[in-house]
Amino acid sequence: MSHYFPTVTKPIAYEGAQSTNPLSFKWYDKDRIVLGKRMEEQLRFAVCYWHSFCWNGQDPFGGDTFQRPWQHMADPMAAAKAKADVAFEFFAKLGAPYYCFHDRDIAPEGATPRDSVSNFREMVDVLGNKQAQTGMKLLWGTANLFSHRRFMSGAATNPNPEIFALGALQVKEAMDATLKLGGANYVLWGGREGYETLLNTRIGHELDQMGRFLNMVVEYKHKIGFKGTILLEPKPREPSKHQYDFDSATVYGFLCRYGLEKEIKVNIEANHATLAGHSFEHEIATAVDLGIFGSIDMNRGDMQCAWDTDQFPNSIPETALAMYTIMQGGGFVNGGVNFDAKVRRQSIDPEDMFHGHIGGMDVTARALLIAEKMINDGKLAKLVSDRYAGWNAAFGKDVLDGKLSLEAVAAHVTERNTDTMPVSGRQEHLENLLNSYI
Repeated sequence: MSHYFPTVTKPIAYEGAQSTNPLSFKWYDKDRIVLGKRMEEQLRFAVCYWHSFCWNGQDPFGGDTFQRPWQHMADPMAAAKAKADVAFEFFAKLGAPYYCFHDRDIAPEGATPRDSVSNFREMVDVLGNKQAQTGMKLLWGTANLFSHRRFMSGAATNPNPEIFALGALQVKEAMDATLKLGGANYVLWGGREGYETLLNTRIGHELDQMGRFLNMVVEYKHKIGFKGTILLEPKPREPSKHQYDFDSATVYGFLCRYGLEKEIKVNIEANHATLAGHSFEHEIATAVDLGIFGSIDMNRGDMQCAWDTDQFPNSIPETALAMYTIMQGGGFVNGGVNFDAKVRRQSIDPEDMFHGHIGGMDVTARALLIAEKMINDGKLAKLVSDRYAGWNAAFGKDVLDGKLSLEAVAAHVTERNTDTMPVSGRQEHLENLLNSYI
């Protein structure tokens, strides 16, 4: 099991755009300096444990297609350890510096809460040893509060406080594990923190529950001395009909209501953005401008499907605009680029996992280089700045600074007594400019 990828005999290396070797990077040159940092430091790539090593290829209409051997072992803990061997073999050969996990990805549920805690702590020690041996780092940890049937009505928003408490136990243990493993962030994703029907739901009560849950998380972060960032991951629906963390703007309003806007940031997933009816860069720009941007889950959805397909990114223009928005906002601090993506259920060879990640890393690296051109050139930024130039003049500043009342602004117009003609937004010119960098 420790040699699950026999066709990949050496670590994936950068060979340049001219290379015809499918097991090489064409654009991801980790030591290349981009915008003042090594590419590896700018992007902070991470591999997700769940899609890469836990998913077996099933979908709503069919079962296991991958036939991963550790998924068919009788002893759950032996399977967890075998899975960890495979994961760290993959990490070492791929060369991504980080990984991410849910608690139930790395350790099986036990017969009782105490058994589950024991299983998890044992596997955290296993991962800690593997990190020490390989130099691999943890971008973030999280708890799975959506798969078990007890969470069918949510965890933090569950109508039963005892199930709320079971969720709190998992989060506490996952936060302890993240601290112990040197994680840079801790993520909360409430896949079932929403509702299916209003006939049995008290929205206000559930929001208060969720607000209290997150305040408890923040309190515990400070108690244990965790210096990383707490991240909330927005998603509009699926599996719930409506989820309370619908998008970045909704999350910001929620955080402000419960006094958490200075404590929690967002982890934005591309496929979640499109499910909310937004673009990826919209969600990133919203979070940056609201001061809550933290990290991203890089993937893409199938626009012909109304659910989360978690495919590897392959659109250079879309990814370039996302990277430009991130870099214009100052880049990542504790966050990074986690590939919340999975190979298709027909891609059954172990080597296919490398092709998916290599492609995603190359697309993102190329997008970063395009973003660098856009920032260094400055044309796009200047055109946008020119469009808002009036707000930097005396009148515009006085309006925004609150120095003028509604009456004063109205009087300004009548005193000038001049109709102001609109100026073209030049969208087509800007689109052509963007394409010129690609």
